[in-house]
Amino acid sequence: MITAASAPEATIYRVLIVDDDPVTCATLAGYFEQAGYAITEAKDALEARQAMRRETIDLVLLDVGLPGEDGFSLIRDIRRHSELPVIFVSGRDQDLDRILGLELGADDYVVKPFNAREVVVRARNLLRRSLGRQDDDEGPVRRDFAGWSLDLRRRCLLTPGGERVELTRGEFDLLEALTAKPGRALSRDALLDHVSKRDWQPSDRTVDVLIGRLRQKLGDDPRAPQLIITLHGVGYLFGASVQTH
Repeated sequence: MITAASAPEATIYRVLIVDDDPVTCATLAGYFEQAGYAITEAKDALEARQAMRRETIDLVLLDVGLPGEDGFSLIRDIRRHSELPVIFVSGRDQDLDRILGLELGADDYVVKPFNAREVVVRARNLLRRSLGRQDDDEGPVRRDFAGWSLDLRRRCLLTPGGERVELTRGEFDLLEALTAKPGRALSRDALLDHVSKRDWQPSDRTVDVLIGRLRQKLGDDPRAPQLIITLHGVGYLFGASVQTH
């Protein structure tokens, strides 16, 4: 029996399940259909691409270990042209796999075996955040700091010379969180909650890895950073002044 927390949505969203395991597909499909979602299934990357060309997909549940082309390769392709919400549902539970999935643009990472009701709730929350971000025409358009510009609508970073710097979803979300509160200490826990939207372990190094990548792209010397400053035992602080437009 599906709980009230997973009652059908007023709008029917279509979820693409990409997994070669028929038991996983059947389990997810059953719960999502009972919760009011339309379901499309694909057993590999080729079928997934065909489905995305054929139908309007609102969210993807993606396994990493697909036959042939894996899930990491598929999400790279998706992120070249789309901000489509993606949740990895994978048997790989190593930190490196979780971090890579996040860096490549996944919005969440669920490890098998999973609680199907929890996956439905995560998907619903993700859709609400994603659609809310798309529909939000109010608020700031960009944040300028030290000659750089963070474009909040197009979700990209521009150099002082106006060149576009590609950011993964995780990198963008982290930089957005830091520039939203310049001069304020932000804990690793708070930043991880902001970028991952998933359960995490105390040993999770996702934020540290993303900070290192952001410093490299911003030219911020990790030995004496001026933009993203490490507060040992606390977290990080954005050291530049930020102008919001």
